[in-house]
Amino acid sequence: MKLSKLSQIALVSIIGLLVATCFTACQLVTIDWIFVAASAGNSAGSAGQIYTYATDSESGALRPGPPPVSSGGTSPVSMAVSADYQDLYVANAGSNSVVHFAVATNGVLTQKDAVTTSAPPVSVYTNAAGTYLYVVAGTTSATLTEYSLSSGAIGNAVATENLTIPGYPTDTVVPTAVTVLPNNSAVYATIYDQSAYNPGGIATSDANPGWVFGFAVGSGGALTATAGSPYQSGVKPSALAPDPTNRFVYVTDFASNELIGYTIQSGNALSYLVNGPFKTGNEPSSVVVDPRGIYIYLSNALDSTISAYSIALPTGTPSAIVNTTSSTIYATDTQPLSITVEPALARYVYTANHLGNSISGFRLNPNTGALTATQATPYPTGSGPTAIIAVPHGNHATQSVAP
Repeated sequence: MKLSKLSQIALVSIIGLLVATCFTACQLVTIDWIFVAASAGNSAGSAGQIYTYATDSESGALRPGPPPVSSGGTSPVSMAVSADYQDLYVANAGSNSVVHFAVATNGVLTQKDAVTTSAPPVSVYTNAAGTYLYVVAGTTSATLTEYSLSSGAIGNAVATENLTIPGYPTDTVVPTAVTVLPNNSAVYATIYDQSAYNPGGIATSDANPGWVFGFAVGSGGALTATAGSPYQSGVKPSALAPDPTNRFVYVTDFASNELIGYTIQSGNALSYLVNGPFKTGNEPSSVVVDPRGIYIYLSNALDSTISAYSIALPTGTPSAIVNTTSSTIYATDTQPLSITVEPALARYVYTANHLGNSISGFRLNPNTGALTATQATPYPTGSGPTAIIAVPHGNHATQSVAP
């Protein structure tokens, strides 16, 4: 039966409407912007770049977002984001700078201001109040500097602490990481003593190699060493993270392949978890605690894996999470150096893979903590990515999972 011209037009219109409706219903919904610090090229001294990706709410798959922007220097090594997710800070080790970017709701980064450091910055972190930026820097000596923040802009240095080992003031020490408690009350930084731990060379010191320094943050940003600081921390601490309830701090030991746990005592002093340390993969490089405070994820650089743990809430003790293949590790692309849990829904985990020039993505099972690979992972990045961080998109910023 032939349709009239009017009937044909009506049919085409209905089909078009159905297709449009299906297309709208199947549209990808972005829940987070993922930012990755890498380089524009493979040569030494290549300009740093920040690459942006959109996270799909249903699959966790990443797709390119706004075009890359310059990191404002060379060799970016660390990134931090403000608690309101409006400001991003990038440490450029190759140009001795920390650069501030404003984060737009569409993922676009706009460079705002910068500060020059006296030595290559290694790690940066902001406090939850948005009042201070903390930077550890150095190659043969270590400093922790606290900068004031005003509406995201980096101000003057408020305090600077030299991180030297008691009894060994002339030892060569290398800073590795810094973090701040979620309640803003204390800052912790890790170093290792290269005079005592020097693979392939000669050790010239009998000091303990690995240390965590703790400082209470007082009025006006005054830093006061916590009781017993610094605290011994294995051989080569590489990263650290607190839980969101300010009860525990976890440190990765790159040389001993261990996760070291501490209980936060009165006055923010640290005390070892009595049943630690805990076994990891080889060369753990980065650690993160999920927003609920019940899972720990860390990247193992040599193994190209993630280790996952559940936290016993009364004691802080980590227990390895076994996945569906009866393994306690999860394969990434080559040499993951940095790891993050997206904050909007806390459903996905991502690593920046330095030698793979990629991001690996995983879906987080909120009931067990187990991980499964996201669709089409890994995702290509620029050359040699070193740091990764996530920012909630739009109204999803109000859906962040609280402990």
